[in-house]
Amino acid sequence: MTTFLSRLKTSIERAGSPLCVGLDPDPAKIPKHFGYGAEGAQKFLEEIIIALWTKVAAFKPNTAFFEAYGSGGWLMLERLRIACPPDVLWLVDAKRGDIEHTNEFYARALFDRVGADAVTVQPYLGMAALEPFWRHTDKGVFVLTATSNPSAALIQELSVGERALYEEVARQVQASNLNGNLGLVVGTTKPAALASVLKIAPELPLLLPGSGAQGGSVAVLDQVKAAGGTALLNVSRSVLYASNGPDCIKAAVNEVEKLSP
Repeated sequence: MTTFLSRLKTSIERAGSPLCVGLDPDPAKIPKHFGYGAEGAQKFLEEIIIALWTKVAAFKPNTAFFEAYGSGGWLMLERLRIACPPDVLWLVDAKRGDIEHTNEFYARALFDRVGADAVTVQPYLGMAALEPFWRHTDKGVFVLTATSNPSAALIQELSVGERALYEEVARQVQASNLNGNLGLVVGTTKPAALASVLKIAPELPLLLPGSGAQGGSVAVLDQVKAAGGTALLNVSRSVLYASNGPDCIKAAVNEVEKLSP
């Protein structure tokens, strides 16, 4: 069976880029000529997918934006999965995490219903609770570690023995990576945390959000490359809403091409 890490590397090689484009359908920002509601959002995102799929390694729909549309949002998410070519990774940003029994159903919903190739999860209930996700050996599971939002440091940098909490998360994820399908989420706004994580778990793939609207630097890719690591660099709003006019799709393509190596 092909491992998730192998699939990830293949997708990056195919695109010639580690870019991952976030699909966050904000009703206030979707160009008006696509229409309104879930139907308009779906039309917009379908055009984004068609225009960008050869240029990016992954798409990352954030479930919060789809949930806000109600039942139509979940239907939109399922339809977009069908519209997305199978060569592109479908990384569902759900940030799920509960007790093991509940996670069984989260995993079923995300992998079986939504068709995720990978998901994001949070580790607060412990690594054993996340086993229902990582037992899907062909799927990727990215664990929140050092996130890009400023207030995260108040918790994630608390001391746990001789380590910061985020470093302990990285260590435990590394130790739990028995199926070779775990990864870490580290914000591009946290280059020092990234350097530490790369020392603790250099072989784990990374999801790097925070570039673009959040102010993170794409230069962190040089850190990852120097450590021999593998990463997806996520960009969302700066690409998706590069323009709100008739040229919005072309503007999105231009933004991706600017960021591509």
